[in-house]
Amino acid sequence: MDMMPFEPTPTPQPKRRGRFVSWLAASVAGAVIGSAATWYVAPKWIHGETNSQTEAAETTAKSEALPLQPTSSTKTNMIAAINQVADAVVGVVNIQKQVDFFSDQAQDTEAGTGSGVIFKKEGNVAYIVTNNHVIEGANKVEVALPNGKKVKADIVGADALTDLAVLKIPADGVTKVASFGDSSKVQIGEPVAAIGNPLGLDLSRTVTEGIVSGKRTMPVSTSDGDWEIDVIQTDAAINPGNSGGALINSAGQVIGINSMKIAETGVEGLGFAIPSENVKPIVEQLMKDGKIKRPYLGVQLVDVADLSDDVRTGELKLPSNVTSGAAITAVEPFSPAADAGLKSKDVIVAINGDKIDSVSALRKYLYTKTSVGDRIKMTVYRDGFETTVSVTLKARENSQS
Repeated sequence: MDMMPFEPTPTPQPKRRGRFVSWLAASVAGAVIGSAATWYVAPKWIHGETNSQTEAAETTAKSEALPLQPTSSTKTNMIAAINQVADAVVGVVNIQKQVDFFSDQAQDTEAGTGSGVIFKKEGNVAYIVTNNHVIEGANKVEVALPNGKKVKADIVGADALTDLAVLKIPADGVTKVASFGDSSKVQIGEPVAAIGNPLGLDLSRTVTEGIVSGKRTMPVSTSDGDWEIDVIQTDAAINPGNSGGALINSAGQVIGINSMKIAETGVEGLGFAIPSENVKPIVEQLMKDGKIKRPYLGVQLVDVADLSDDVRTGELKLPSNVTSGAAITAVEPFSPAADAGLKSKDVIVAINGDKIDSVSALRKYLYTKTSVGDRIKMTVYRDGFETTVSVTLKARENSQS
């Protein structure tokens, strides 16, 4: 089962460096038997058979006369919410240099399109949040406004790990700015709408409606490494090009940035958005620093669980009861790991007493429980013996852990 970001529309298709890892290993089969369902209401036996038949007929007639279109305040609220946000959703065009086969000259070509949400207008500048994979690899970025005008956009900052990016454009022509809601208060079954540009700008600001189907943590593989991302699951229809668009609630607030879907024959209604509670701090740091500052060790790692028994016991000299952890395959010179004396073939099994059973667990610990400048204690197996190494973390400048 493939996890797909809502990729920009192909023109050719933009290169997505990471593929979402298959996570749902279940097969669902179902059948609807019969062409219609019939509700049967037993008549009251008060006035005899004739009266009972009359009452049953009247009951049936009344049931058939019920209106088919919803007229609830919820539906009215959602329409108002969509009108409130729609003009804050824009198209994002990824332009890359490609070499012409015949002339052998490089020229700018549209690699694809995605979506974005205007979330701030300050003076003569407007700011847009979108997915990193929408603009990744771009030589230039353009934004298509609701009035059809295209303007050049500057990349303020981007982060592959969280799949978020911030753009800025001139504020001319910007008429609406979306506001973020509190995704932590979102409830399962709550009505939502997705707004974006499925299949390209010709279908700009398409609206699909559904509910919140669940809240998940999804393992993903990005151009910056493996990670786990919190998402809101929805059954609102989403398609390639919806990436970076808005998932809104009935109050007209953005509670998520549409990011990925499960794409497999026979699978429908499984789309995912990055919750606004996770989007806001990333966006704020990107606007401040242009990147996300994370602590790093300066090592290349491999999961011990993926290694054969011969490698674990022979090359790494691990005790037979140690079958998980993060094994170091290389150490970057002058890095925090090198300064601390960590070596190739060391196996990290704990940080500050917390068990580390995989590379992703190590990265998650570093990025969520430590900060630049922290001094941590790592439990390490070296040449078959357990030891403790103290490491002072520095700012992370590249994709290494």
